[in-house]
Amino acid sequence: MPIVDNAIYRGGVRSAHPVSLEQTFEELRDRGGFAWIGMYRPTEEELRAVADEFSLHPLAVEDALTGHQRPKLERYGDVLFMVLRSARYLDAPEEVEFGEVHMFIGPNFAISVRHAESPDLGRVRKRLEQNPALLGLGPQAVLYAVLDEVVDEYHPVIVGLENDIDEIEDQIFKGDPAVSRRIYKLASEAMAFQRATHPLIEILESLQAGYDKYGVDVELQRNLRDVLDHAIATVARADSFRALLQNALTVQSTLVAQAQNEEMRSMSKVSIEQGEQVKKISGWAAILFAPTLIAGIYGMNFHFMPELSWTFGYPFAIGLMLVSGTVLYFVFKRRNWL
Repeated sequence: MPIVDNAIYRGGVRSAHPVSLEQTFEELRDRGGFAWIGMYRPTEEELRAVADEFSLHPLAVEDALTGHQRPKLERYGDVLFMVLRSARYLDAPEEVEFGEVHMFIGPNFAISVRHAESPDLGRVRKRLEQNPALLGLGPQAVLYAVLDEVVDEYHPVIVGLENDIDEIEDQIFKGDPAVSRRIYKLASEAMAFQRATHPLIEILESLQAGYDKYGVDVELQRNLRDVLDHAIATVARADSFRALLQNALTVQSTLVAQAQNEEMRSMSKVSIEQGEQVKKISGWAAILFAPTLIAGIYGMNFHFMPELSWTFGYPFAIGLMLVSGTVLYFVFKRRNWL
């Protein structure tokens, strides 16, 4: 349902429960206070109705309808338009899911437009309603509470990413071949987390610069400074994740290269050993070839062969075999073939 919650607050207490936007507008005009309208993926017609009632700037409305905006803070007259990127860690698939929330903060209204399940603005509303003193500060208190919730939801993401990085370190030194793909996937999530968190510091510092000009309550200033401190710490952790993953990828590449070098050295050693064996076999084959050749010639048994009728023909053939084999043996031995 596009309208998640719709209420009017006076003195920090919910004083009306309108059942429609029209009733909200009428109640606000007649009795004052401020309206807090929570919308989840509203249609263009629904958001245009709110925009027309509160004179929201068309560019901001277009951004809220389209979604996929970068985190930012813009002011249109007396209306603040803020875009935040929320994040939550999903344990089962071990990945980070990013959401988006748009806030319109005016003198007598706070409008939230969500495009994902996160952040949990129902929890934000419940917490604020339990603190009438803070809620009594008006729409600016809603702005603070939403910022605080988004930053708080980053903590489980940080813990989840830290655990994943620890697991990656174990995989690297165990030689898991799937670790490279996991490093790249995690690095992509870490970069997306950086893009979600980095603009928060600029957003909060911009709000800080307007405290005096727009009369922000002192207690609310303290709360926003606390959110800024947490945001700075979150950004520092997000930056460290990227550095750790880059180091992990470098170590993985080094280990893979070392393993390949070891494999190449092992293959080279085997090739050298095989070469030595081939040389020995070739040497002995050559030694045996010479006597075989001589014996083969004498074994042809031609009638007209002078050596056949020579008295010393047989001893000469045997001696020639021995001499040729001995000479070849010493030649190959000198060249370390045998």
